[in-house]
Amino acid sequence: MKQYLKLAWRNLWRNKRRTIITLTSVILAVLLAVCMRSMQKGTYANMIENAVRFSTGYIQIHAKGYWDEPSLNNSFENNDLLDSLIGNNKNITLAVPRMESYVLASSGDHTKGVQVIGVDPRKEDALNGLSDKLKQGSYFSADDAGILVGDELSSYLDLSVGDTMILLGQGYQGMTAAGKFPVKGIFHFPDKRMNSSLVYLPLIACQQLFIAYDRYTSLSLMLKNPTGQSRTVTELSSQLDTNNWEVMPWEAMNKTLTQEIAGDNAGGVIMLGILYVVIAFGVFGTILMMTMERRKEFSVMVAIGLKRTRLIILLTLETLFIGILGVSTGIILAMPVLVYFKLNPVRITGDAAQMFEQFGIEPIMPASLNPEIFVHQGITVLIISLVASLYPLIYVARFDILNALKR
Repeated sequence: MKQYLKLAWRNLWRNKRRTIITLTSVILAVLLAVCMRSMQKGTYANMIENAVRFSTGYIQIHAKGYWDEPSLNNSFENNDLLDSLIGNNKNITLAVPRMESYVLASSGDHTKGVQVIGVDPRKEDALNGLSDKLKQGSYFSADDAGILVGDELSSYLDLSVGDTMILLGQGYQGMTAAGKFPVKGIFHFPDKRMNSSLVYLPLIACQQLFIAYDRYTSLSLMLKNPTGQSRTVTELSSQLDTNNWEVMPWEAMNKTLTQEIAGDNAGGVIMLGILYVVIAFGVFGTILMMTMERRKEFSVMVAIGLKRTRLIILLTLETLFIGILGVSTGIILAMPVLVYFKLNPVRITGDAAQMFEQFGIEPIMPASLNPEIFVHQGITVLIISLVASLYPLIYVARFDILNALKR
């Protein structure tokens, strides 16, 4: 076998031009397939990351019935059992408590309906980097009485840092919720809807506003390994009384986004399939050219006594070398391009950006560096190359020596 490997390698470089042409077709195939799939997967990952960090988490725990009727009356009281279950689950890295409701915000002559989210400042910042989104002012602490507002909302209500916002709504069990809060900071998110209708309060101050002491509307969970999400949901559901609790994955809470990703992914798979067909014809064309150029060479080798089976082994090894070299080089060339677009995502503008913002997603297209992308696309192109190489193998097994020598 060692001798076959040496001969196959030497055969490749006897005609460098021919080998380089074949290699180039494989390299371009890998480069196109990897870049296309990486941008797709990176965009999906960005969508999911935005959805889970700014909204529900990978998993959300809430009281039974809250998802269908998101009311403070369907909130739940913090308890040691829940803390113990979350703390003992090794796949849960962060549990973020929240209290959410809707109120009327007022400042001077301006009023607007807004969503109020009470958060644990430290955990919320660990979840979505809220403190880094501030344009003005400073971040709040757990015992703070200040609020954070979106820049568009502050502009509409004519508020600056240090001004006072009045919140008026309905609290827990029909109580009146009313309070005056100084603006601690003004934030900016990629989603315009959040900037124009969202107010953050420290959790304790929010509980006091709605007279819902030590109560949450939800617990958002972040995971160490998102691929183990289904197992974690099953574990938590089996340990909690499902008559009182609901454990929901993000897909169930954001079905529209899930369907959008599934639909776009199906279109991407079709486009990738078309690309593979083009790649297959390109690779086959170069291998066909290589076979036609070597007809006389094959005839002479068989005429002087080389068995056809051994010639087939040599050709197979040559194809393997070309495939492995092409795939490896294609991945190496793709890597710096994808790293650049990972660090400097393509920013989407126009109507497409508005579609992203409807889901609360930053309108960017980053590349993904998931190793599975490189492995899957590399193996696929390698298989295409091997299938295309069947032609010269069939030709060697069936060609007529005399006719081939005359040409």
